[in-house]
Amino acid sequence: MNEYDSSRLAESLAVSHGYRETDAPENADLLLLNTCSVREKAQEKVFSLLGRWRPWKVNNPNLVIGVGGCVASQEGDVILKKAPFVDFVFGPQTYHRVSEMLDDAISARSQSVDITFPEIEKFDCLPPRRVEGPRAFVSIMEGCSKYCSFCVVPYTRGEEYSRPFDSVITEIYELAEQGVREVTLLGQNVNAYRTTDHMNQELDFATLLRYISQIDGIGRIRYTTSHPLEFTDGLARAHRELESLARHVHLPVQSGSNKILTKMKRRYTRESYLEIIANLRNHCPEVSITSDFIVGFPGESEEDFQATMDLIDEVQFDQSFSFLYSKRPGTPAAQLSDDASIEEKKDRLHRLQGKLNAYAANVSNAMVQSDQTVLVEGPSKRSNGQLCGRTENNRVVNFDGSLDWIGKFIDLRITETMTNSLRGVAVATHIKDSQTARIG
Repeated sequence: MNEYDSSRLAESLAVSHGYRETDAPENADLLLLNTCSVREKAQEKVFSLLGRWRPWKVNNPNLVIGVGGCVASQEGDVILKKAPFVDFVFGPQTYHRVSEMLDDAISARSQSVDITFPEIEKFDCLPPRRVEGPRAFVSIMEGCSKYCSFCVVPYTRGEEYSRPFDSVITEIYELAEQGVREVTLLGQNVNAYRTTDHMNQELDFATLLRYISQIDGIGRIRYTTSHPLEFTDGLARAHRELESLARHVHLPVQSGSNKILTKMKRRYTRESYLEIIANLRNHCPEVSITSDFIVGFPGESEEDFQATMDLIDEVQFDQSFSFLYSKRPGTPAAQLSDDASIEEKKDRLHRLQGKLNAYAANVSNAMVQSDQTVLVEGPSKRSNGQLCGRTENNRVVNFDGSLDWIGKFIDLRITETMTNSLRGVAVATHIKDSQTARIG
């Protein structure tokens, strides 16, 4: 989400002021810090970086500095008090107003703060997308109304609000015309998307996916992050029925213990989560399941932790993310008592990640000698002279090929597994949706 916000902000400033990005921040005319407050010590990191920027402001009084994102939403005026050399502060819902705030900072040298929550207004104010490469993010909703006890997002990004259907479809059409072949739909709870179409008919996330799948040029659709409460049977069926919808679902579970899930206010149980997975696999047996886990939540016992380990064995997740619980100021969980030591929590995290890595390795090894369709993204960052792409289950593959293949879907035979990627050999390139050309 932050990557998307940053790219849209850069696009907007390129149109409004002619700014271009630089790799030499010490020589910049404008420095913007887009922040995230999901993890611990976010505020400290922000002020630490601002401290390193301060000498540049001293040496160049015309330098303009802005701070945005979720930490900005939490701290507001406090940022200007602690770092008075900052010119303006903006929230994640108001980055479309940065051009105006920038003008005020340049012309009047006045400081400003805007951390309000205007409903979806920014999408009406931002310029059309201008992207490079065959992949793009598309934000379809904002905010979160789940209020999990550990999470700060509802307080920094506001309540859930779905972007209008016509706005989403128009943006994806425009991206397809620019050569985008894969879109990733974004939202704090992306599958909670609910809106009406141009005929004023209600539609949900699964229906939106069906419309997007009919857009010429879009060969693959992904989405993140989904929530178990909104994972409908219609969405599970879409993974079977829509050829362009990746057979990959990231569905955070956080814990395998019902006691901890209740404390987290996740509003589902271990059993209901397993029912979702079973139904999804019934509709789409080849689907890859990834997840998020929080270790060391207040009150987590060894028995609770073992329930999570057992859940991993039952589901056999593909690649997943795991984190030590991080107390976020202002959240209900921050008030919970916690008896477990940090050493015990780190030991649990190590054991959990070891189990997840083992299942991920099993999936990678099983892919060797299989044929996988990847979208060629461009030159490999790790292997000189090679290209790279991603499989449906989001694994990076490096392979030999022609630069003419960039932006095309290629069938690869997986030949080798590496620590964080795969190696492959091209078998066929897709000329049209219904045609392929054999290679070699």
